[in-house]
Amino acid sequence: MKVVGIVGYKKSGKTTLGLRLCKTLSEMGYRVGVLKHAGEIHFPDSDSAKYREHASMASVVSPREAEIVMKGEKTVGDMMTYFDVDILLVEGFKNEKTFPKIVCLRKDDEKSELLDGLELCTASLGGEVSNFDILNEDHVGKMASIAVERGFKLPDLDCAHCGYETCYDLAREIVRGGESIEQCVSLNPPVSVKIDGKPFPLNHYTSNLFKNTITAMVSSLKGYKKGTIEIEIP
Repeated sequence: MKVVGIVGYKKSGKTTLGLRLCKTLSEMGYRVGVLKHAGEIHFPDSDSAKYREHASMASVVSPREAEIVMKGEKTVGDMMTYFDVDILLVEGFKNEKTFPKIVCLRKDDEKSELLDGLELCTASLGGEVSNFDILNEDHVGKMASIAVERGFKLPDLDCAHCGYETCYDLAREIVRGGESIEQCVSLNPPVSVKIDGKPFPLNHYTSNLFKNTITAMVSSLKGYKKGTIEIEIP
């Protein structure tokens, strides 16, 4: 899954850009997901909304769609497990440091406040202070292509086994072009774990612990020979 953030202050065009990117990427044949940060979520006064007052999780299912509402603050990584898409657009969450971003600007002096080394490009309503114009169809198409080519998400483990102290440091190098996502040991471990079909990230220590323990156990079995080991636990 490719992940690209859309960040900026209020009235900078974030949602306008998100909607236009979503439409363009869908027309390009990609399955697009959207994750939006909000100060507060308002629900209509309905029977299903009444359950949310007391339930820690509530779900509503109709013949055409479904929604799940959970209490408590969630991270981008937490919510990603619910998405089965090619590209995830994340609006807001400007303090997240594990994926690249398109920065929406209202004026030039906001660059010093919003540019953190993870920006793929800048955009604005009119394009006067940025690389691209949010209202220009060709510019939106170019930003969509950038999202497809350069989107990524690191696991936010800060394990340092990639050679960088934090995932943020590695993310900046990936955006600069000095590294690639393959440098992340946790995303490319010697052992991969999936829970209900979803990849579960392991840090370097845990991955090697799994590998050494399982290999030792299986190698003691009669008929063992070296090769890829697959274990499935329902």
